Parts: sequence; C-alpha cells; structure tokens
Amino acid sequence: MKNQYNQVIKRALPLLLLISFAGFGLSACSPIKEYRRPDVALPETYPGQKNPGKELARVPYREFFADPALLELIDSAVKNNHDLRIAMKNIDYARKSLDVAKLWFLPEADLGATYSYSKNSRNSYAASKGQERTSRSYTAALTVSWEADIWAKLRNSKKAALAEYLRSTDAARAVRTSLVSSVAQGYWNLTMLDEQIDIARRNIALADTTLAMMRLQYDAGNVTSLAVDQQEAQLLTAKLALPKLEASRTAQENALSILAGRMPGTPIKRGNGAKAVVLPDSLGAGVPLALLRNRPDVRAAEASLMEAHAMTGVNKAMMYPSLTVTAEGGLNAIESSKWFSMPGSLFESLLGGLTQPVFRHGQLKAQYEQSKIKRYQAELTFRKTLFVAVGEVSNALEQVDKTGEQENIAEARVAALRKAASNSRLLFNSGMATYLEVITAESSLLQSELELADVQRSYRAAIADLYCAVGGGWQEEEQVLGQR
Repeated sequence: MKNQYNQVIKRALPLLLLISFAGFGLSACSPIKEYRRPDVALPETYPGQKNPGKELARVPYREFFADPALLELIDSAVKNNHDLRIAMKNIDYARKSLDVAKLWFLPEADLGATYSYSKNSRNSYAASKGQERTSRSYTAALTVSWEADIWAKLRNSKKAALAEYLRSTDAARAVRTSLVSSVAQGYWNLTMLDEQIDIARRNIALADTTLAMMRLQYDAGNVTSLAVDQQEAQLLTAKLALPKLEASRTAQENALSILAGRMPGTPIKRGNGAKAVVLPDSLGAGVPLALLRNRPDVRAAEASLMEAHAMTGVNKAMMYPSLTVTAEGGLNAIESSKWFSMPGSLFESLLGGLTQPVFRHGQLKAQYEQSKIKRYQAELTFRKTLFVAVGEVSNALEQVDKTGEQENIAEARVAALRKAASNSRLLFNSGMATYLEVITAESSLLQSELELADVQRSYRAAIADLYCAVGGGWQEEEQVLGQR
C-alpha cells in the first residue's frame, strides 16, 4: 500500500507543482485596479459657518440630550424599533454571506459510495462470446476539486461580500441616526402640544372670567349686549382649539410609541422642565471632510461603490480561462467481498483542466459592461449623497441660527402682550378701555403664546436635525445593538 501511495504522489507531483507555480505567478493578475475613493472637491467649511468647533457627531446621544424622559424613550427605540431590528438582521445576513465568501478559496470535497448492477441481453455481444452477462461495481471515493484564483475572481468576490457587509452595517447606523432624531423631534412636538393645551385651557378660564365680568357690567348698564356676545364668541373660539390640540397630542403619543417599539396607547413620560440638550459653545458641525467618516449614509454609499468596483473584477475574470484541478481516489471492486481489500481495490485519478469560454464570451462581456455601468451609477450616487449631506448640514446650521433669533423675538412679544392684556383688563374695569380692546389684547396674547411654543419646538427640532445631519447618534458604545 505504501509503494502504491508513493507512485501516486510521484505521478501527481509534476502537475501539482505546475499548478502551484501558475497560481502563485498569476496571483497578482487582477483584471482591475485597486479601489480608490473618487476625488470630491469639498469646501473647507460649510456655507455660512462661523466656527467649525468640536465635532458634534462624536458626542454620544446620552451626553447630547439632557431630558431623562427623552433619553429613556430613545433607549427604548434603539432597542425595540422594528425598522432598526430589520436593519440589524440585514447585517446578520451580510455577515453570513461574507463567511461563505471566505470559504470560496478552499477546495470542494465530496465523499460518496455507489453500487451499480447491469445485465446484458442474450443477444448482446458479451453473450455471443460466452462472456458473463451480469456485472457489478462497488465504489467508495473521495473527489477533491480546486480552482486556482489566477485572475482574482475569488478575491474580488470576497471584497464585494465585505463591502456589502460594511454597507449593511452603515445602513443600520443611518437608520439609528434618523431614529434618534425622529424620537427627539416627536418628543419635543409632544411637549409643545402639552404646552399649547395648557395655554388653551388657561385662556378658556380667562375668557370665562372676562365673560362673567362683562355680564355684570351689562346688568349694571355699563356695556351693551354686543360686548357680551363678542366675549362669548371669544370663549367659544378658545374652546374650539382644544379638541384639535388634544387629538394631535394623542396621535403624537401613538407615533412615539410605535417608534419606541411599544404598543400604541402606552403612556409617554415627560420631563419636568428638563433642559432639552447640552450644547456647549465649543461644539459645532465640524468640517465637511468629516462627513466621510461620520455620516452613515455617506459611508454606506461608498461601500456600495466598493462592492460595484469589486464586481467589475469578478465579471471581467469570468471572460478569462479558468484553471481547475480534480483529484479522485478510493476503493473499487466488482465483488462486495473484495471491496475493501487493499491495495488491490485502490484507485486514483488526477485531472488538470484549462477552460476558456467561447460561445458565452459575448454574454460574459455584456455582463462585464453592465457591471461597469453599475459602478459608474454607484459613484454618482456616492457623490450625490455627499453633496446632499453638505447641503443638509448647511441648512440645519442656518435653521438653528434663525429659529434661535425667532425664539428671542417671540419671547419678547409674549412678554409685551401679557402686559398689554393685563393693562386692558384694568383699564376696562376703570372704564378707560372698551371691551373690543380687551378681546383684541387677549386674542393676540393667546396666538402669540401658541406661536412661542411652536417656535421653541422648531428650535429644538433644528438642533436635532443638525445632530442627525452631521452623523450623530450612532457612535455610541454599542451596548444595546450588541444584545442582538
């Protein structure tokens, strides 16, 4: 048996050496160049930016948002949101695909056992010569096949699988970044509705008191019935706004519950006057170049480009000859009693093949041209995503600045109208102002207070938009995501 094994090795050695030298010699023959990031001329700062500051994107959301109730809601969303969990499963799927790609370099090995039986007819050639008409064969064999990666087809396939894994990871991060911003904005919209409902109820109580006062004035003959009717209409106007605000609050609570992965109708906790965000003067949007590492959608777009680039290499390699080696060895006998008799039942075979597509060349070339088009599309998508990211950050910076100005103006306006409304009631009681002046002052105050609550929400939403636009919200310690 040992002598026969040595003979097999001697016969196979020249072919194995030839194939090994060919594989090593052509291992650098990739049909495409290595991937290089496209040159994109990014500005040094965002349009209208005063000071880049420390990168806001590097701040974890638990340090950025200050309201404990909001943080609890975000944590629940990061853990339970259905869209994010689907994105995480996409990562798991891509990881398994990458595991498969890593195994493509190994040879294929199949172990099998077969039994065959045949019986020739009486008029067969074997029967006419007096030979045995029946034959049997027992075979147990191991077949090993290996393709030399001389055109980097397998290596580029692995690169494509790795790029898809990176893309799915960054896509999940983009979902998380958007989710954090959406929860924050929804929560602040809910607190705005709470405040507007409280304002509406206070104004209803105030209008009701004013109506009672005017009725006393009417009984005393100091005002006409028109004044009473006008004030009653003012009271009904204040009451009319309340059901709409309450319906909007319920809808917002349900939307937040869904984002947090909870059943709609679950109570949403509110913070008791907690500060919205922690935004020191040293923090800023950073520079546009940082988007390449901070914005998950930009990273995902580049990963898609890397995948498309690798696939051009795979499709081009398909047009070139493939070198395969197939070895088979095992036991074969025509009688079951001698099947495992060694060395008599041993057999071996070794085959090396070089295959060049001929009639499929046109089809393979068309596939290669299609992959080049997809690569160009992926590059355009990457450039567009980067441009959009710069625009979103610039818009968010401007929105934060201008809504901050609006908030200061709205606060001053409310203070002035509160003073005017109070003075109008005092003057009316003294007979120095008309009922129309009282109604006008109270209507203006109600509207200004509602607008102030909305401006405050807009300012906080602009900050959340900026945090999302620069890529904040995912560079957290991945405790919650790591639980999956």
